[in-house]
Order: sequence, then structure tokens, then C-alpha cells
Amino acid sequence: MGRDTVPVVYNAGVTPRTRIGLLLASTVFVLTIEAAPDLVAQPFATAGWPESLAGQEQAPHRQEVTLTAKNYRFSPARIEVAQDDLVKLTVQSEDVAYSLTIDEYRVSRRVPAGGTTTMEFRADQAGTFTFYSNLTSDARHAQMKGQLIVRPR
Repeated sequence: MGRDTVPVVYNAGVTPRTRIGLLLASTVFVLTIEAAPDLVAQPFATAGWPESLAGQEQAPHRQEVTLTAKNYRFSPARIEVAQDDLVKLTVQSEDVAYSLTIDEYRVSRRVPAGGTTTMEFRADQAGTFTFYSNLTSDARHAQMKGQLIVRPR
């Protein structure tokens, strides 16, 4: 391949040499695509691509979790997900206003009294992380803690 060419994935219907005519602002451009001989025999080839792109992983798993905040406690107080999960976390207050904060994921949302709030994040860091209510309207908020456990894949 030349200096100004890059490997491409091609559909099995593309021949080793394909011409495409483009009409743009009354000017005709002709684009010639030449497939390298080693790619012609391989549909959807990824030769020359970084290994991380060639073996794409499956879409991340979506994990939905609902927490209840009541009497200055979270229930459940422990959440477990797998690393790289997309986490949809819903917090329901059954009495007063609360909040839920997870510092490591930069997640912090207020939950209105008797209301619900939802937040989403990707659990991209493995480990154990504390979640808590950061409100200061009542000293009992300081006792509201739980754990988010992110298992490595």
C-alpha cells in the first residue's frame, strides 16, 4: 500500500478495482478504490487494523438497579455489577429528600421527597466504591452509605 492509503473493510460485493463517480457542485470526481490482493479473498477483512478493533467485543451488558431511600438508609446497601456494564441506577425516596453520590464515577443526583431520580454510567473501574447521601439538611444523611462493587471481567 502507498503512503496515502489505509486498509479498509469491504463488502464481499466489491471487486479488486471499483470506480465510483461523484457529482458535487457540478464537478465530477472519480474515486478509484483498489483492494490489496490479500483482502480480495477475505470478506470483511481487517488486515492492518489494531488488534483491539479487529476483535471487537460484544456490546456491554446493561444492568438496571433500583435503590430505595427511607429512614436515612439505602436499600439494598450493596450493589454488585460487572466491569464495563452500563448501569442504570434508579433511586426512590419513600419519605424525605435524599441524594446519591459516587465520587469515583462523578455521579451525584438529588432525589426529591417521595420522588424518583435515575442516573446512568459505565462501570469502567473495577473495585469497591462507597455511595452516600451528600445532603446536609439533617445530620442523619451522613450515616447513609452503601457499596458499589464492580467485579473485573
